[in-house]
Amino acid sequence: MSVYDKLQDLGITLPPVATPAAAYVPFVRTGNLVFLSGHIAKKDGKAWVGQLGKNMSTDEGKHAARAIAIDLMGTLHAAVGDLNKIKRIVKVMSLVNSTGDYTEQHLVTNGASELLGNVFGEAGQHARSAFGVAQIPQGACVEIELIAEVK
Repeated sequence: MSVYDKLQDLGITLPPVATPAAAYVPFVRTGNLVFLSGHIAKKDGKAWVGQLGKNMSTDEGKHAARAIAIDLMGTLHAAVGDLNKIKRIVKVMSLVNSTGDYTEQHLVTNGASELLGNVFGEAGQHARSAFGVAQIPQGACVEIELIAEVK
């Protein structure tokens, strides 16, 4: 089954690449690796604002991370032209806007990791880091970047 068939089965339509909010590009390809810039969580087209441990639950954060994974796949599609060319999702780094005593950043990040695994299968299993941070641009609750290998 192609990646696009899996996305269709999940009811997912890939968005176009977002315009960068500062002085950077959405992705850089070098050799067989594609580095995607950090994508912030969005809800209804705007930054999904919130802080885990203060005014957002882990489950809400997980949904935000899943939404970012969809945006990341849209950017990855633009970078390589065909998601079926992805050999491996190599690394995911997640920044979770959270209070100092919040400790479930890894569970929030599962929202992205689980979707990538569902869409890409074994090739979607990746190395990962999840950090708690004091703030993210625009007050977003989560930001995620990704590195992929192309066939």
